[in-house]
Amino acid sequence: MRAVSPRAWGAPENLVPVEVDRPEPGLTEILVRVHAAGVNPVDWKTRAEGAFGTWGDTPILGYDVSGVVEKVGPGVTLYRPGDAVFGMPRFPEQAGGYAEFVAAPARRFAPKPAGLSHVEAAALPLAALTAWQGLIETAGLRAGQRVLIHAAAGGVGHLAVQIAKAHGAYVIGTARADKHDFLRSLGADELIDYTATDFSEAVRDVDVVLDGVGGAYGDRSLPVLRRGGHLVTLPDPGGLPDPQRAAELGVHAGWTIVEPDRLGLLEIARLVDEGKLRVEVDTVLPLEEAAKAHAYGEQGRTQGKIVLKVA
Repeated sequence: MRAVSPRAWGAPENLVPVEVDRPEPGLTEILVRVHAAGVNPVDWKTRAEGAFGTWGDTPILGYDVSGVVEKVGPGVTLYRPGDAVFGMPRFPEQAGGYAEFVAAPARRFAPKPAGLSHVEAAALPLAALTAWQGLIETAGLRAGQRVLIHAAAGGVGHLAVQIAKAHGAYVIGTARADKHDFLRSLGADELIDYTATDFSEAVRDVDVVLDGVGGAYGDRSLPVLRRGGHLVTLPDPGGLPDPQRAAELGVHAGWTIVEPDRLGLLEIARLVDEGKLRVEVDTVLPLEEAAKAHAYGEQGRTQGKIVLKVA
């Protein structure tokens, strides 16, 4: 089958087309013919450093996939050949999404929402599960609460805005001014241009901060939170604020990493079906141009997601 693999960890141009053996589904696994594969920051960070997860003899990046079940392994009862599915299998181990076929446990997938194309569905799993698990499961976001979402126009951020609104929250987002109209269309209540305004001086009495930036943003976010509030950091634990300062302010501060979750995917699909969640696709490129997709994503200026078209 066709795939894309880094010939060495490092620059985007190290991603090259390869031919590898097609996988076979094992016990409780399905073989999915991939129609589209999402591109995420973890992909280009791994490509650059090779430090996240474990990799096969031919390392193949990519966690987000949408496609059609080609074959089912022994013990699978959820799906049949021909079913359209989407998912984020095996994270953080090698899933091999940048390829024509993926074999993975059946319960790492969910039925693709009927109203979405494979390109749109491939853009959802990792980013939407990150937002869902950070806001709903980690922070326990409730109706009437105020949430501040950093990098609100990005892949995770624009989905987090909608998930928070669907749960009745008041949503404040940080983003460049040229992204504000887009975010208002998603339901954001208040927007801050971080290039012109210091959010830590403009915002107060927030219940939840979802930090998709990291670095100094963790410490800068502490003063905006109410006592008992939650700061959820996504990029890496290095962005966590000083724990003593967080404790003095009565703030819960922690790092979370997304996990494969079929039930979460079903909730996300429900929001899509109800018209409460839509995914913004910034750019679609063919599988063979994965290097170009990575180079573009690393610029940090995307509005929504980058997707590779495979089938």
